Amino acid sequence: MTHATTTHSTLNFETATGHQVMAAAGKKILRPGGKAATAQLFQWAAFQPGDRVLELAASFGHSAIALAQQYGVQVIGIEKNPASVARARLNIQAAGLAGQVQVLEGDVFRLEELSEQFDYVLAEAILTMQSLPAKRQILHGVCDRLKPGGKFLSQELLARDRADEIHRALAATLRANSTPLSEADWIDTCEAAGLQVVQCRTGKMELLSPTRIIQDEGLRDGLKFCWTVLTQAPVRQRLLPIRRVFQQYCQELGYIVLCAERQ
Repeated sequence: MTHATTTHSTLNFETATGHQVMAAAGKKILRPGGKAATAQLFQWAAFQPGDRVLELAASFGHSAIALAQQYGVQVIGIEKNPASVARARLNIQAAGLAGQVQVLEGDVFRLEELSEQFDYVLAEAILTMQSLPAKRQILHGVCDRLKPGGKFLSQELLARDRADEIHRALAATLRANSTPLSEADWIDTCEAAGLQVVQCRTGKMELLSPTRIIQDEGLRDGLKFCWTVLTQAPVRQRLLPIRRVFQQYCQELGYIVLCAERQ
């Protein structure tokens, strides 16, 4: 969910999810806390060269490639979309990392199909899109794929209050089952799956604020995205209502980053 998977020519803007519309309009960073939240996760992780990382929903492999290049880790990504898997493999080859990074076709609900255990599992903005029972199922799978003492790294949507109301508003505008939890509920859900939260931080939900867009996308790409939203009616008609929901619930809606260890 962090990179574009569709184009203007193939996307139905009326029925597509908000994240798909953002991606088609040129937004590459779709995680609720942006680049800064990911950087916080990686600081907590303290990766060492040779560590093995499992990334859920690896998309085109960009995050996996960046991890391998920056930290010298071995990365296996799983991605459900076959076209995204094919593109990820081309990107990995182009980066010269075929011996260090793999993206496999797979389902986050079937992690038991992977035979090995990992030092880290990374999942950003994956659990938010699931119901509470589905969140629990994925987290149990995550725990099973971690070595004892291994770390789960995640950033997700946070609802400090009015969670049911926010869920309904997000579902109506995003066209997706975005189900944020409170900080306490995120921690409880992780710990019920055997994952002890050892680091946690929350922040404001500013995914569509101009400042955050520039921070995440860079000046040129950020301005290009904003111009697309302003000048293309199908994009504008979908994204401005989403931004209004973010603004309406600015006191309650945020993001959470978690680092949890398998017990």
